[in-house]
Amino acid sequence: MQRELLLLGAFLLFGLLAMPFLIWLGGNRVLGPYTHGDNPHAGPWALFADYVVGLAHGSAVFWAVALGPLALLLLVRGFFALLRLVPHLQRPGRVAEERRPGRPPGAFR
Repeated sequence: MQRELLLLGAFLLFGLLAMPFLIWLGGNRVLGPYTHGDNPHAGPWALFADYVVGLAHGSAVFWAVALGPLALLLLVRGFFALLRLVPHLQRPGRVAEERRPGRPPGAFR
């Protein structure tokens, strides 16, 4: 349980602190410099400040960025949990072969 909380907390912290800088990095390379008010060459810290203000105001877009890594982790874990629940697919004739009397299940032909 403690390991789970540490993992979830790490992904939440990554979303809160690292995602704005990764977004700035990608945007700066593809779209050009981030402009902030009169400053046409504002850096990543200006974007981070705007991000924190957006979180404080409760903007859904900023919270989606913050919670994105955590949501992705939970989605992947849920997918793998569902995969464990699905029975393994078998060849159509294999079930009948394993049920033959005098032959242990899984024995070679």
